[in-house]
Amino acid sequence: MKEIEINVKGMVCGGCEKRVINAVSSIEGVENVIANHKTGKVDIVYKESVDVQSIKDKIEDIGFEVVED
Repeated sequence: MKEIEINVKGMVCGGCEKRVINAVSSIEGVENVIANHKTGKVDIVYKESVDVQSIKDKIEDIGFEVVED
């Protein structure tokens, strides 16, 4: 398993967190997702087979902005 923390812009409430969690969780190989709108962070645990770019794309597809470090 691998872990990544992604900075996400545009989450303003618990509903936003739920949308991100549901979208990212739908990716095969993603094991756990924790989103926090207050910090703008999304913590993800995923299998080696998952492409990180597909996670970022999924977040952007639902209307949020991934902020690169």
